[in-house]
Amino acid sequence: MASSTAAALVRPAQRVANLSKDVWYVTVNEAAASCSTPVINLGQGFFGYNPPSFVIQAAKEALDRVDCNQYSPTQGRLRLRKALSGAYSPYFKRILNPDTEILVTTGANEGMLSAFMGFVEAGDEVIVMEPFFDQYISNIQMAGGKVVYVPLHPPEKGASEVCPASEWRLDLEELRAKVSEKTRMIWANVEIPCWNRHNPIGKIFTREELEAIGKICVENNIIILSDEVYDRLYYKPFTRIATLSPEISRLTITVGSAGKNFYATGWRVGWLIGEPHLIKYCGAAHTRICYSSVSPLQEAAAIGFEQADQVGFWEESKKDMQRKMALFNEIWDELGIPYTEPDGGYFVLANLSKVHFPEDYPFPDHVSSRARDFQMCWWLIKEVGVAAIPPTEFYTKETEKEAEDYMRFAVCKEDTVLEAAKERLRKLKDFIR
Repeated sequence: MASSTAAALVRPAQRVANLSKDVWYVTVNEAAASCSTPVINLGQGFFGYNPPSFVIQAAKEALDRVDCNQYSPTQGRLRLRKALSGAYSPYFKRILNPDTEILVTTGANEGMLSAFMGFVEAGDEVIVMEPFFDQYISNIQMAGGKVVYVPLHPPEKGASEVCPASEWRLDLEELRAKVSEKTRMIWANVEIPCWNRHNPIGKIFTREELEAIGKICVENNIIILSDEVYDRLYYKPFTRIATLSPEISRLTITVGSAGKNFYATGWRVGWLIGEPHLIKYCGAAHTRICYSSVSPLQEAAAIGFEQADQVGFWEESKKDMQRKMALFNEIWDELGIPYTEPDGGYFVLANLSKVHFPEDYPFPDHVSSRARDFQMCWWLIKEVGVAAIPPTEFYTKETEKEAEDYMRFAVCKEDTVLEAAKERLRKLKDFIR
């Protein structure tokens, strides 16, 4: 009793006070109680297989080196920064200075938090596109910023036809209307979502769309945070927003991830690329947040970039993910369920408006009060044994209707897992109306 009384007297900070059973809690913790055990988890975007052998070997060898088991410089190991400069300078069409234009971070997420801590003051506004990766919102709020939302609108025929991700539409006038004198930054989202490959949609924005977005930012001196963690998994040509013009480059911080590039999401090695006047302040925040990132895995990531082109890894990775996408999507073609064909990344959005779970299904209170797709997520876990992510988790209440018929599936799993998921999803035949 004394313990519970003491807990009641402790006041948490407002930024973490509103704890709730979110979608990650449902897909990870409560999936264990499903009638189909173990549940096949196609919800979270972690890989179901190891990094390539040359990267694994590099990590093993790094652990035998004294310097790789000690602190790295706060801005990142020089070898990795040089490797990143070599890998990305051709795309940026200029030589990236590894000393002043690249910052290694503890995963892309900490890199983005560092960008917000470096530039966002209390009361500043940050524009985020919906759907968004939910971690974006807490990062902005941690820095004291106010989130301003602009939705991407789904294809008009998304409930009846297979549609390309390019048909998810950003209304540029809606975006322009959200800009105010308090707007400090625009978050361009791919995982994560990015301007180039939006997660969970997999949309690659056209050059024309990016130029229009960039023009708005230049006119209003708005920083662009471009989340490009899926920049090696693209299935059609894309433009990096930082390369459009010197004026846009001056405002753009590009986010990358070794975890996504090398199938190693647990390594937590990311980076920021930008001009010195941007990276300088991101680095100042990064130093205060975690000082430096994991040394042996930075070394392994550096070697990965040095060798990836030699072994043809990037093209092999892209082709293999496209193959997995096609393999998994066979189930939707079989069931007559429309889906979005992504331009990049490893997520598939299926429109499950034809699937009807029982109206009297006994959902718990924290599920019954949520949007249809959240209930569908719960039902799929409990009755079908497959975990997916409801996209309304990446929308505000005001616009969640745009996405409540969809469900997001991650295909970055072993083929046997995808086949097993397809077999379970065949149970949906009995619920299609």
